[in-house]
Amino acid sequence: MDKKTLEEYEEKKFEIRKRLLEFKEKWHTSDKEVFAELAFCLCTPQSKAKNCDAAVKELIKNKKLFNSNSKEISKTLWKKVRFHNNKSKYIVEARKKLMPKIRDKLIAQGIYSDIPKAREWLVKNIKGLGMKEASHFLRNTGFFEDIAILDRHILKNLKKAGAIKKIPQALSHKKYIEIEKEMQTYSKKTGIPMQELDLLFWSRETGEIFR
Repeated sequence: MDKKTLEEYEEKKFEIRKRLLEFKEKWHTSDKEVFAELAFCLCTPQSKAKNCDAAVKELIKNKKLFNSNSKEISKTLWKKVRFHNNKSKYIVEARKKLMPKIRDKLIAQGIYSDIPKAREWLVKNIKGLGMKEASHFLRNTGFFEDIAILDRHILKNLKKAGAIKKIPQALSHKKYIEIEKEMQTYSKKTGIPMQELDLLFWSRETGEIFR
């Protein structure tokens, strides 16, 4: 048993659970709020989460997120987000496909009954979303049971804890599922729910419980 992880968890679990409740509340706000979370997740690959958060907030403030074309969105992203041209196009394509009723469309894909199935649909249908980004979006809107956001922070800590033998150079779909199952096993072993373990490892590397 990883004693250090359990002790750290006891110190942070109240704050972690509070954050997870906030994620669940996101789903019950509005379709625009949920789409803004998707836009954030589309921006995150190889970019800092806080920069992406700031960029999406600026898009909302300037009324560009739901009204502007990809070129206008790109102008806001370029100082904060890597690959801003591609990501601005992904945002516009996702907006066309999912808005104005993103929640109804996700409910139709079984988001309440089968989160992994809904994730597969997102990966296949929303350009710019891989397994990690789709998992991130689902977690941030309150659908987080038994799925993992396998970024470099989580992989590093899974290896450190002995849950995986090595960090893969690339994460194929098959490898992602394989490591996710190993994380599920470690979660059961420690008694720390997957979604809480994710935020625990993230905070260990970044110093805060963010998103």
